[in-house]
Amino acid sequence: MAGLLTGTAGCAGDDAAAEPPPVPDPLDAVHRAAAELVRAGTSKARTAMEMATGGTRVTIRGEGVYDYGRRVGRLRLVLPPGPTGTTRRPPITELLAPGALYMRNRGAGVPADKWVRVDTASVSDGNLVTGGATDPLAAAELLRGARKVTYEGPGRVAGTAVRHYRGTTDLARAARFSSGDTRRALAAAAKGFSTTAVPFDVYLDERGRVRKVRHRFSFVNDHREGAVAVASTTLLFAFGVPVAVRLPAEGDIYAGRIADEA
Repeated sequence: MAGLLTGTAGCAGDDAAAEPPPVPDPLDAVHRAAAELVRAGTSKARTAMEMATGGTRVTIRGEGVYDYGRRVGRLRLVLPPGPTGTTRRPPITELLAPGALYMRNRGAGVPADKWVRVDTASVSDGNLVTGGATDPLAAAELLRGARKVTYEGPGRVAGTAVRHYRGTTDLARAARFSSGDTRRALAAAAKGFSTTAVPFDVYLDERGRVRKVRHRFSFVNDHREGAVAVASTTLLFAFGVPVAVRLPAEGDIYAGRIADEA
């Protein structure tokens, strides 16, 4: 009898294990994405920012690492060719930190051994677009402003099983539910973008961590007429990778005027 009960229990367990796990509430899963990244600690990241205006489309690609607990990261951005299509621009190194963006090899008269520092709350887009890549944690924090989210089904991102969610987030609402420097940056973006509504697609793994997120922004560029459409895509992988980011010393930061590269 004991053996029979044991066998029966084993069959029930196998049947239960075969059932797919329940799909989390879409809105709750998306709202928790930023917290799950902080819990994950660190990861590698790849970014792509596509800008389209007046029939012209350019893409800036980046790759690097990010520490979600310390809110610091490092990206190497590859810029598209110059206006003539033949001039190759050297890569830019970016350091992401709470309230600040540091750029090296910025060009436009900045010495090669100096960094340019940007206060992210002082730029009209909160540095969601200015740096050529969206801060990975800020990309997840943006999802806190989502009001309605739909579950689009399962999928795979770089071989990892994910759940695909789609919705629209609100910059002002995301700012209210964020804290510290992220709140100030998102609040600046809410005022600077042509609309606070930001459509998104996000792919979360079984732990609720962002594997891929794509936001579609619309903002007004001072150097062009009309709104600029921007699609920012961030892919996250290799969670737990060691991340060492050293911010520049005060003497390494360029204090002169930066020429415009419109």
